[in-house]
Amino acid sequence: MSDVIRLSNVQELLNRAVRAGLSVGCVALAARAGAQGRGWCSGRAAVGGGPVEVELIYDLASLTKPLVTGTLLLLARRDGLDLHAPLGELLPELESTPWGGVAVWQAASHCAGFPAWEPLYALGECSREGYLDALGRVAPIAPPGARVEYSCLGYIALGIALERAGRADLAVLFEELVTTPLGVADELFYAPPLAVPVAGQAWREDAEAEMVRRRGLNAAVPPLPPGRRAGDDGNSRGLGGVAGNAGLFGSAAAVARVAAEYLPGGGELLTAEEAELATRNWTPGLEQARGLGWQLAATPGCSAGSALPPNAFGHSGFSGTSVWVDPQRHQVYVLLANRLHPWCRTPDLHPLRRRFHALAARELPPQGRTNNMVSA
Repeated sequence: MSDVIRLSNVQELLNRAVRAGLSVGCVALAARAGAQGRGWCSGRAAVGGGPVEVELIYDLASLTKPLVTGTLLLLARRDGLDLHAPLGELLPELESTPWGGVAVWQAASHCAGFPAWEPLYALGECSREGYLDALGRVAPIAPPGARVEYSCLGYIALGIALERAGRADLAVLFEELVTTPLGVADELFYAPPLAVPVAGQAWREDAEAEMVRRRGLNAAVPPLPPGRRAGDDGNSRGLGGVAGNAGLFGSAAAVARVAAEYLPGGGELLTAEEAELATRNWTPGLEQARGLGWQLAATPGCSAGSALPPNAFGHSGFSGTSVWVDPQRHQVYVLLANRLHPWCRTPDLHPLRRRFHALAARELPPQGRTNNMVSA
C-alpha cells in the first residue's frame, strides 16, 4: 500500500486497504478517554459475508497480553503478587528450570530471555501442566533483563500463574474482575460460542503449520474447542482457547474501553498509580521500550507512527488488530482487521496503522459531541 500516505481521511484509507487486499474488512475507532469518538468500517465480515458493522467481533490475538494478562497482573498485585517475584515461586514446575529465577515484570516486559515462540502443543500434552513441562525444556536466548525479545511464552506462563492465584481460568477471572465491572462483558471475551458472529478467520492454519514444520516437528495445530471459536493461535487453542498470550475476541469499542483504563489518572478499575506502573518504560537502554504488556511509541519502527508522542503505548495482534493510546491527548485508537482470512496472508499493516493514527486524530469530534459511526 505504497500510496497510503496520500490518503486524506480514515474512510478513504480503510476503503483503499480493503481494495488492496490487506484485509477482507476492517473496523476503526478513535475515542476520547474511551468514551466519545468516531468509528469507521469498510469491507465484509468474511468472504461471501455481509458488510462489516462497527460492532463486529474480531479475533484480537495478542491484544490479549495487555488487556487481559497485564490488567489481571495489576489486580493480583493488590492481593500481594510481587512483580519482582520469581516465576519459580509462582509456578514450582519452573523452579529448577532456566525460568525459575525470572521476575514477573521481566516476563511481562518481554526481557525474560524467552524465545519469541515455540509450539508448546508439539513439545508435550495440551494442558497447563504439559505446557509448563515443555517450557522448562525451552532454552533461553539471553539472560533475564539483557535483551527485549517479544515472546508469547512468557505470557503463557504468566496466564497460568494468574489462574492458579485466582483459582479460576483467565476467561472467568477477566469477566468477573474486568469486563463486568466495565460493562463490556457482552462484547469482550474468550472462546465465544459458534453462534456468536465474528469476523472471518483463517480457513486453514497454514502459517503456523509451516512454522512447526520448520522446527522439524510433526504436530498439527490443535483444533477448535467443541462448540466454540478460538483464536488463530495454536498454543491458546491447546488450552481450550484461553491463554495469557492470545485467545481474546472483542469489538473495537470494548477494546477502547479497557485500554482507556490506562490513561493518566487511571479509570473506574485501575488507579492512577497502576496505570503509570504499567505504561512506563521498564526496559530503558534495550532494543524496545516496553511497559507491562504495552509497547511504547519510543520503540523504533513500531506501529504508532509520528502522530503519536513517544510515551504513547499500544499493541498489535497477528490477526491484524491494534490499539494505541495517546496519554497527552487522552485518546484511544483501535484498528481491527482480519488479514489471515481466508488463506493466512500476512501483509504488513504498520503503514496502515500509522496513517490511521494521523488521520483519525483530525476527525475526532469536539469534546462533548456524541459518537458518529460511518461505513462503506
